[in-house]
Amino acid sequence: MSQDLTAELCASVTAAIAATTPLCLRGGGTKDFLGRRCAGRPLALAGHRGILDHQPRELTLTARAGTPLREIETALAEAGQCLPFEPPHFGPGATLGGTIACGLSGPARPHAGAARDLVLGARVLTGRGEVLRFGGAVMKNVAGYDIARLMTGAFGTLGILLDISLKVLPRPEAVRTQVLDCDGDEALARLRALARRPLPLSASCHDGERLWLRLSGAERALAPAAAGIGGERVEPERAEDFWDTLIREQRHPFFTAPGAPLWRLSLPPHAPALALDAPQLIEWGGAQRWLRAAHPAEVVRAEAARLGGHATCFRGGEAMRSPFTPLSPSLLALHRNLKQAFDPHGILNPGRFHAEF
Repeated sequence: MSQDLTAELCASVTAAIAATTPLCLRGGGTKDFLGRRCAGRPLALAGHRGILDHQPRELTLTARAGTPLREIETALAEAGQCLPFEPPHFGPGATLGGTIACGLSGPARPHAGAARDLVLGARVLTGRGEVLRFGGAVMKNVAGYDIARLMTGAFGTLGILLDISLKVLPRPEAVRTQVLDCDGDEALARLRALARRPLPLSASCHDGERLWLRLSGAERALAPAAAGIGGERVEPERAEDFWDTLIREQRHPFFTAPGAPLWRLSLPPHAPALALDAPQLIEWGGAQRWLRAAHPAEVVRAEAARLGGHATCFRGGEAMRSPFTPLSPSLLALHRNLKQAFDPHGILNPGRFHAEF
């Protein structure tokens, strides 16, 4: 089903400006748990949907923001292609717009690029009631200020995504997963060593007991790469379930077990092990560390800062009232200036990202 609701959405924003009514943007609702609570009148976006253009030879796709991720992935699979950043769905209603607005990427992120890296262009409805187009629909047409990527991960606070153009990639010819028994310290050391070798790695994860490594590429290249890595080969169906369901969709017991809040730490890949006594899961070659910790938020954030990164409370706990790392005065001023430029009336998802705007 294809449906263009641009006119209706423009009318809703114009009315909200006139009445100074804040709007709470909502696509499929699968990522409502992320970020701060938004107070405002709900504005449904999932009806604005449909794939507008797919150029398999150019490796690009353009779709309306309300298009379900499953619909896009199915269309790409029929052409032997995929979304390189492997976005998590977190539910059957996941949409392209919600995925880009939250800026989430899956296991392949350090090897194929983040969601932001693969956005070529976007058509955006700003908080001024203006429809603007940024970037292009193909690689060679991308020029000007990179505003489309600025919208990625902004949680809808700068504009309503209407249409999004993405770079896509061919599906790999072959995929193979190896698993090795080791603790977290050894896993980090192995990941650092593997990063210095020309291997076709496409994902990595230490689940607390074992290090999982996924190889993708030409069939003839995977066997010698796996031999160099060592460990045990995982059956394809089990490996696919591990990466797609347990890790990307966070159905692994590490994520689903009740208890302490779930923290997401973004760190330099070479950062040493965390000095916090709490269960951890390591992804992205060491650059993404998941932590189940009951420690105070300031303790978790201080440890992330000590290692050169930052921490976000992903699910649960009192820290969800302010899940993101507080901004420094200079960054806060920059964010306020951007908010003033794109949403001067403050009607788009107020407070969803930071309490100050």
